[in-house]
Amino acid sequence: MNERVYNKEIKRLRSPERREKLNVENVIEIILEDKTIKTILDIGTGSGLFAEEFSNKNIKVYGIDSNPEMIEAAKHYVPAGDFNISKAEQLPFEDNKFDTVFFGLVLHEVDDFFKALKEAKRVSKNSVYALEWKYVEAEFGPPLEHRLREEFIKQLAEEAGFDKLNVIEVKNLILYKFN
Repeated sequence: MNERVYNKEIKRLRSPERREKLNVENVIEIILEDKTIKTILDIGTGSGLFAEEFSNKNIKVYGIDSNPEMIEAAKHYVPAGDFNISKAEQLPFEDNKFDTVFFGLVLHEVDDFFKALKEAKRVSKNSVYALEWKYVEAEFGPPLEHRLREEFIKQLAEEAGFDKLNVIEVKNLILYKFN
């Protein structure tokens, strides 16, 4: 099993404390400043924490996760969503299907960063967002060796064919917008 993948209890993923630390509402607000977004793919949706908030804002949510238990949880919390078991590196969707694609604290967990970002670009009409941990030692979140450096993300963006990368600081996190 990939040691970077979160595999603890689902309830902890949805705690009010975690939701606050992840600044969920603010992240959603920033992404939805783009009024053209009507559909979103939530890669590594987990229990559907971000998917639920997108759905509450009348966005059609699709989600994938490699863990069947997470998919069941997401379906429970976001009944209007469309969730499937899949890996980020091999998305089961046609090109340009979604207005945007979102990695909510999961890019650092994928097996092949480049392939996952390339796939996200392929299925997105406009942009790809990745919310990630700051590259600092912290009590909350994964250990430093599992976090991604900003320089690495910039290099990935270039290699995956994105023209532009915006870096938006959000409390304890960084929201990357790839165009």
